[in-house]
Amino acid sequence: MESSTLVPVSQFSFLPPKPHNRTRMKRRNFFTTIQCNKMYVPGFGEASPEAKAAKHLHNFFTYIAVRIVNAQLESYNREAHAELMEFLERHSLNDGNKFCADLMRESPRHKTLALRILEVRSAYCKNDFEWDNLKRLASKMVDDHNTRLMRDYVLEVSHEES
Repeated sequence: MESSTLVPVSQFSFLPPKPHNRTRMKRRNFFTTIQCNKMYVPGFGEASPEAKAAKHLHNFFTYIAVRIVNAQLESYNREAHAELMEFLERHSLNDGNKFCADLMRESPRHKTLALRILEVRSAYCKNDFEWDNLKRLASKMVDDHNTRLMRDYVLEVSHEES
């Protein structure tokens, strides 16, 4: 959806200053149309949709980091693996920061696990997560599901009319 707004050109601060000529020209007040190719999303006053998605990704990265650390511990430190599994049974991973904060405060051994999870979460987000692939997959998923829903609706409606 495209929207447009009329804004006086004189309000733009990025216009270069006019050179001073000896003859003064009368300044005209005219308007230009600015095109905005982004949709307005109502109801996101406290945060943009991207900020909300980032929050969910942040919690997802915590989940991924816990799985990575847990798999590592399973192979070389069974005692720490058992402690993390027991902690996971008692605490939700829905809020990644709360999970890590609770883990840090459980005991000194748990604090070490929490710090490792924070380290892995950051490294995974910065180095291993395929951001371009996320965009491609999300766009493809939206297109595929939209097409499937529209096709199903047309088939349903065409059978009702027959």
